Parts: sequence; C-alpha cells; structure tokens
Amino acid sequence: MIRFIAKRLGSGLVVLFVVSALTFFLLYVSSGSIARNILGDQATAEQVAMKEQELGLDQPLPVRYFSWVADALGGNLGASWFTSEPVANSLATRIPVTMTMVFAAMILIAVCAALIGVIAAVKRGWVDRVVQVGAIIGDSIPGFVIGVILVTILAIQLGLFPATSTISPEAGPEAWVYSMSLPVIALLVNGVTGGAQQIRSAVIKQLERDYVRTLRSRGIGEREILFRHVLRSAAPAGLTVLSLQLIGMLGGVVIIEQIFALPGMGPLAVTATGQSDLPVVMGVVMYTVVVVIVVNLLVDILNGWLNPKVRVS
Repeated sequence: MIRFIAKRLGSGLVVLFVVSALTFFLLYVSSGSIARNILGDQATAEQVAMKEQELGLDQPLPVRYFSWVADALGGNLGASWFTSEPVANSLATRIPVTMTMVFAAMILIAVCAALIGVIAAVKRGWVDRVVQVGAIIGDSIPGFVIGVILVTILAIQLGLFPATSTISPEAGPEAWVYSMSLPVIALLVNGVTGGAQQIRSAVIKQLERDYVRTLRSRGIGEREILFRHVLRSAAPAGLTVLSLQLIGMLGGVVIIEQIFALPGMGPLAVTATGQSDLPVVMGVVMYTVVVVIVVNLLVDILNGWLNPKVRVS
C-alpha cells in the first residue's frame, strides 16, 4: 500500500510541475507588453523599461519560471502587480470561504446521492423512474441559473435568506449556515442528481453479478448482501463520480461566488484575469491544481483500500 501511495504521489508531483510550466509559459507569452499594460499608454519607453526590470520581465522566460518555482517552494508566490499584496496572503483569506462552501456541498452531495441512488437501485419501479427524470432535469439546469432562481424567490421575494452571503465563519455557526445556505443549495442540485444516477447504475450492475445470485442461493439476506458486499464493490465507482463532481464544482463555484458576492477564490480569479495580474493568476491556478491532485490521491487511496486489484494495476 505504501508503494502504491508513493507512486500516486509521484504522479501528482509530475502533473503539478507540467501544469505549472505550461500555465506560466502560456500566460507570459500571450500577455503582450505587461509593463505597458500596468503603466498605461501614457508611460514613456524609459518608464516601461524600468518597470520590466523591476518585475524581472527583462529576464529570459525559462529563468523567470525557475525563479518562480524556487520562490514557490519556499512559500513565496510573489505579489500582486496592482495591489502589492502577497499572493499567499490573498489566497489565505479567500481559500477558507471557497473550500468550506465546496466541502459542505460535497458532504451533502455524497450523503444524498448515495441514499437516493441505492434506494432507486433496490426499489426500482416508479422510484427509479423519478430519479432518472430528476437526473435529466438537474443536469440540464446550470448551477448559476439555479443560484439566480434561489436569490429571486427565496431571498428577494420571500426574504427567507440573505441575497448576498458575506457573513464569515467567525460570526458563529448559526449565522454562517444561514448565510451559506443558498450558495450550497445552488451547488447541491446538479451534484445530487448526477451523482445519484451514477451510483444507482453502479449498484444495479453489482446486483446483477453472479456472486450476488450465489449469495442469495445460500440463503443470505438481502440487507447483508447489500451492505456487506454490493456497496463495497460499488464504492470505487461512486467515489470516482464524487471526485469528478468536486473537480467540476471548482469551476462552477467561480460563478456562484459572483452571484452571492462571496469573497472567495472566484472574484479573485476574475479580477486578476481581467487585469492580467499574472502572479495572482498563477496562484489561483496552482491552488486549483493542488486541490485536484489531493482529491484524486485520496480517491485512489480509498479505491486501493477497498479493492486490492487497483493497487496491483
């Protein structure tokens, strides 16, 4: 198991290096005259040259990249070119807002999707048909549309929730849950419907396997077959679906945070990209890549623990 984890961790580090290099080179090559963009059109050629020297833009691109890597390994991701605020500080204040919302949504998605998917697979009939129709409807409505509907009906018309969610976790659990309810629900709908459909399919596939028929022929009860054998075998497929849901959610959360005025990673990414504030953009990209790698690593470890064949492959 240790060798399996080490191999997955090594693969993750390679992915991190490749993505960071590609992102860095593509950003800096496609940004044109960065110093001119910062200083404006009225700046003289001498001022532009001095700014390029100050930012290190007069150095060759590979030298700039490896300098950035050396600083990043020491925890220094640079500073914003427009506010001079260290990128690490900007990320540290915004990551908790985004991640608490994402993980709250993922926990609810995992519980609800597993419960609905298993019930649909076992009961079948009209319950199964309702779940399938719900999955189609849920997948066809984008998360930001659900967010706008929630704000319009529950916040503006009925006044049940705040239209903007600016309350921090330090305000207390009750106020924080009340404030974050609508953003989490907006993320929840697509995840639950899609996840329940995939888990349903995985459980049905296991229920139709020969080993289940053999267990039934031996007189083993349906509940024991389901909880002791079927769910264990269907878990890897469910974990993979949930990890993909979380990775996809990292993109959708950018729009959700804009709708609910949340001070998370979404507004930071939008502002930095619009200003071509490349140190901040690199910081946001690295944060996203690290989260994706960690999630995939955890899913691989869980799959390897549940199914030894995964470790061999």
